[in-house]
Amino acid sequence: MLALHNATACTPGGLLRQAMLLVDDSSRISYVGPPARFEQRHGRSVDLQGMLLSSGFIDIHTHGGRGITFGQPGRQADDLAQYSQWVLRSGVTGFICSLAAPDRASLLSIVAECAEVLEIGLPGAEGLGIHLEGPFLNPERRGAFSRSWLRQPTLEEATALLEAGRGWIRMVTLAPELPRAGEVAALFHSAGVTVALGHSDASYEVASDALQGRWTHVTHTCNAQSPFTHRQPGVVGAVLTSERVTAELIADGVHLHAGALKLLNRCLGTERLVLVTDAMAAAGLGNGEYRLVGELVTVVDGVARLSDGTLAGSTATMDSCLRHWISATGCSPEVSTRLASTNAARAVGAMSSVGKLVPGKLANLTVLDQDLRVRLVVVRGKIVYEAGLA
Repeated sequence: MLALHNATACTPGGLLRQAMLLVDDSSRISYVGPPARFEQRHGRSVDLQGMLLSSGFIDIHTHGGRGITFGQPGRQADDLAQYSQWVLRSGVTGFICSLAAPDRASLLSIVAECAEVLEIGLPGAEGLGIHLEGPFLNPERRGAFSRSWLRQPTLEEATALLEAGRGWIRMVTLAPELPRAGEVAALFHSAGVTVALGHSDASYEVASDALQGRWTHVTHTCNAQSPFTHRQPGVVGAVLTSERVTAELIADGVHLHAGALKLLNRCLGTERLVLVTDAMAAAGLGNGEYRLVGELVTVVDGVARLSDGTLAGSTATMDSCLRHWISATGCSPEVSTRLASTNAARAVGAMSSVGKLVPGKLANLTVLDQDLRVRLVVVRGKIVYEAGLA
């Protein structure tokens, strides 16, 4: 049993001060609320000294970090294990691996290999599934992707990917304007996969239709998408006027201006926005040259770009994105943690087990101090990272 005392808990009903949270022997939250009498049979009791207690952060869009790029053949077991331990320090208790490959055979192979590793489990943050960012993207909005890595969607390849993934594919990014995209989206949707609109040059009308249909999520909003103008609102306009979709934000101070963050918050609200890192291998490291989705990337002062200046993923961590979001928008920390936890879980259909501080959920928890620095991380009821807590 784990007992956390004197917490400022971010509960679904609001902020609860001087709260207690108990974890039972099944690694689930058994109690969260005002201080209560209980019998400490075994385990550990921790005084959080009023620090902020949130449901654990979930990064649903990341390509790696600390020198690791997901999807390297033959290295995925070691890479994912190392990444899962490193990413804990940023408050992440679960993540989805964003995968891409140069051709169909390679992609099927790395999806199958990744699924096998995820089935076994990881030592740190949980591997919650696979995100296919490609190959069904519009080359005109390819971002950092090599054009040769992209192709038209087919039911045959989509079926093969689902079979290779063995239930671990959680999300696929798909440009709705591509031929047969609707059929492929329907297939993924029927398999329980979140279909995300991204890397798209769609018109406002096409994007709006998609966001009212099988597409329920948006990949790195405003980036690699047809922009908003007053006569052609594009994908961005469709997102801003949508009624139900969730939308990713790379709140690293590079991909989105503070004004854009405020606008998205005003239009979609804190219940539908999801913080992601879209991090690549340079996250947690310094300047230098790296590889991402088939292209050489140069990182200078923490900004990753191709040789033509195109942004190529980020070097951000989830806790730094949270701090920037709060600074840019003025949203309270307790509300903002939802963008990194509850909303992320909801976007990829993981709310049955994680995403809220309520009894019955897995005890995946993140504790932040007054400066929004990560001080304690719990995964499945066990403390897996701590910084300066007695």
